[in-house]
Amino acid sequence: MTIPTIGNPLADFTVAATSGKTFRLSDFKDKANVVLYFYPKDSTPGCTTEGQDFRDNHAQFLAAGTEIFGISRDSLKSHENFKAKQAFPFELLSDADEALCNLFDVIKLKNMYGKQVRGIERSTFLIDKQGILRNEWRKVSVKNHVASVLEAAQALS
Repeated sequence: MTIPTIGNPLADFTVAATSGKTFRLSDFKDKANVVLYFYPKDSTPGCTTEGQDFRDNHAQFLAAGTEIFGISRDSLKSHENFKAKQAFPFELLSDADEALCNLFDVIKLKNMYGKQVRGIERSTFLIDKQGILRNEWRKVSVKNHVASVLEAAQALS
């Protein structure tokens, strides 16, 4: 698969989600825009803050016809705990096999305590109701990020 580019449709994909659900991109065709936000790890400070920001703006995203999904390599069990603890009103997707991370090219080498490790580079993608990638944010800084995504989602509706 080729890496999605702005203005082009995404190939359909399916991935396991919290609440015993399965996420399928095609399920949202003609129904809702989709925000996919990739984050490194459940229950870490930056990831918690980002998730809380999406949670706190969830109603505004829904009003803009946009559904939110968080994605990391963590297990569904870890996601369920994180989702419950933070009262996230949206589902988290488990990409343990890194299929989506590779599709969206968000796995990068990072320095952690002086060692090079492979990890998720915080990134967000906005997909419209026709399945076309409309915006992407890479190397995301958590502060004010959700406001930028919300503004782009509102511009689509």
